Amino acid sequence: MKTQQVKAKAREALVFRPKLLGIIKNYNRKSFMQDLMAGLIVGIVALPLAIAFGIASGVSPEKGIITAIVAGLIISMLGGSKVQIGGPTGAFIVIIYSIIQQYGIEGLTIATLMAGAFLILFGVLHLGTIIKYIPYPIVVGFTSGIAVTIFTTQIKDLFGLTMESVPSDFVEKWIAYFHDFHTIDIWSTLIGVASVAIIAITPKFSKKIPGSLIAIIVMTVAALLLRTFMGVESIETIGDRFAISNQLPSAQVPELSWETIKSLVTPALTIAILGAIESLLSATVADGVIGDHHDSNTELIAQGVANLATPLFGGIPATGAIARTMTNINNGGRSPIAGIVHAVVLLMIFLFLMPLAQYIPMACLAGVLVIVSYGMCGWRSFKALLKNPKSDVTVLLITFFLTIIFDLTVAIEVGLVIACLLFMKRMAENTDVRVILNEINPEEEDIDMRMGNLEHLTIPKGVEVYEINGPYFFGAGNKFEEMMGRYGDRPKVRIIRMRKVPFIDSTGIHNLTNLCIMSQKEGIKIVLSGVNPDVQATLHKAKFDELLGTDNICSNINLALTKASEIMEKNA
Repeated sequence: MKTQQVKAKAREALVFRPKLLGIIKNYNRKSFMQDLMAGLIVGIVALPLAIAFGIASGVSPEKGIITAIVAGLIISMLGGSKVQIGGPTGAFIVIIYSIIQQYGIEGLTIATLMAGAFLILFGVLHLGTIIKYIPYPIVVGFTSGIAVTIFTTQIKDLFGLTMESVPSDFVEKWIAYFHDFHTIDIWSTLIGVASVAIIAITPKFSKKIPGSLIAIIVMTVAALLLRTFMGVESIETIGDRFAISNQLPSAQVPELSWETIKSLVTPALTIAILGAIESLLSATVADGVIGDHHDSNTELIAQGVANLATPLFGGIPATGAIARTMTNINNGGRSPIAGIVHAVVLLMIFLFLMPLAQYIPMACLAGVLVIVSYGMCGWRSFKALLKNPKSDVTVLLITFFLTIIFDLTVAIEVGLVIACLLFMKRMAENTDVRVILNEINPEEEDIDMRMGNLEHLTIPKGVEVYEINGPYFFGAGNKFEEMMGRYGDRPKVRIIRMRKVPFIDSTGIHNLTNLCIMSQKEGIKIVLSGVNPDVQATLHKAKFDELLGTDNICSNINLALTKASEIMEKNA
């Protein structure tokens, strides 16, 4: 029995337990055929998204596919979820683009490597479950903000606007669009709008074939026909903007310097936190559908390894993709083998069909990303949160507007700080301090009255009883100061009942210490009542009992009142 318990504890202590290892023993041909079909379909679904995410992020289209291949393979092989599909996602577009603008491609490579190291560290330190507790309004706020930003970046290509340059600032971007909207190209607009329409209506006719793939095939053929037979040259394609290559890149390690690493800590942390949130959210959603439980710390380590590998081959940051993961589940994928197949399918397409990507219209890819941004915006969740308490609405709106006006890094940092401050304020408001006058009614008591005395307890003259209801930290000390001195003459003894105090922090101990010192200077004795074992242990570690005296810390109100009477008699 002891051996089994030791083994169980050892398994719990393991941080890295890939799901792939767990399914090998009972894997069979039927399971493989299901995963094979799911992997084929997911690979096809991932193709247009990988190209679109790559271009929108400011890199060439093949780098988006390379990311989907390398990250998709590693995340499926090493991940803590059976069905997670990894690759580039829309959430990273904004942060990647801003890093490239500020630090260049090499800066992005280093930031991604650092993010990979951070993710591995998160997993090793068992932070997988903690990251899930990031407030929901922050997640909705920055996700909706990213969606609006992605939509904004696609206006030029969607309408084929002729602009010398597109400003990076959100407001300036829209001003420039309105200023140059007269340069709209009708053919590009038709291609873009038709792409959106095709993607939107495809699910009504086919659940298997992705609308984005149909839109790309149909619109690419349409653009070729218009150029060949009608002489329409105004529809810009991927080939007009990028040189397409299907050559597998060799691994290259960037030059690292301490100054560069220091300057990239903030964007790298943003990538890591965003990747952790999105991957664990995707894995959690998948768990609910297939009835499984993912290993969050293993998943974070796998995400970290993927982000260490992809930049070496020219890739961009990657994470778990909710849409592709759900596509995998809906098509029968139930093991990491499906994700591995998806990566192999993308590799085959890259090697043999990549040159054909040069004919894809940019307006069509813009249409794909417009649909992606609509799916990301979560307007229903956003609208529902607006009906929540004002503190949640404040965090939501601040995070949303900071994301679109400034950047994601600022939004997450400020959003978390505000959420923490509002949480502390709410906790402080829930900590109630009340004064009990004259007598204590046993009908209002629970624990203390179990000591056998069911009579009304009379509070002697010269004794004040204060009761704290809730956590004792900074707010409680201020409430004591506000309430003391309101009720008649200065007392000789103050009893502080702490039976409903679940915990006390260092700030609470500091306030309580100051309260005791101030009372002692005024000749007032302090007696604590009903201190639970955890709080008492905390006070003992802080040596508070040496200041107050252990005999002045009582287990219940009966003993505290007896102690107060003894003090009164002694000082009479």
